[in-house]
Amino acid sequence: MQIVCLDLEGVLVPEIWIEFAARTGIPELRRTTRDEPDYDKLMSYRLAILAENKLGLPDIQKVIAEMGPLAGAREFVDGLREDYQLIILSDTFYEFAQPLMRQLGWPTLFCHSLEADANGTVVRYRLRMPDQKRQAVRRFKELRFTVVAAGDSYNDTAMLGEAHAGILFCPPAKVIEEFPQYPVTRSYADLRAEIDKAFAACAAA
Repeated sequence: MQIVCLDLEGVLVPEIWIEFAARTGIPELRRTTRDEPDYDKLMSYRLAILAENKLGLPDIQKVIAEMGPLAGAREFVDGLREDYQLIILSDTFYEFAQPLMRQLGWPTLFCHSLEADANGTVVRYRLRMPDQKRQAVRRFKELRFTVVAAGDSYNDTAMLGEAHAGILFCPPAKVIEEFPQYPVTRSYADLRAEIDKAFAACAAA
């Protein structure tokens, strides 16, 4: 009856857009949800830059195929799944995530999707639903699961607030300042300990 909900980028894998920005030499693409809380605004900004530079989905997928999880992420995921249900709630896209999910042992992923034309140009992004991270946690609670959530960025704070307990993992300083109510962890060992502590506190309440 216990579910752990984790963000993907910045928690289990590197930030895809930052890696893509580095490899293409387009610094504007380094902007992420750590910088822009409005996801629709951020994605419109990204798609405009991709179009301006004539870059498409195959270009991004090539970079992702050469990436891997963060050091220790696979072992952390495997350990969690021995004791809890695990759901990855991410604002990435299925078209991006498949190679990384394979390397993480195929944990369940809820995210969004992209639409590209015949030339590979990304023409549209489709949100699974607005505010999907918070809404997913809310539905798990309605199913009588105890939920502990962890993430690193602005777009994770809604699910942290909705969960029975929320935890920050390697967040930027401004997120820590704006959301001091969440414990901050900086290693997988510390994150696992905080998750176990949170479930124990929920059970004792």
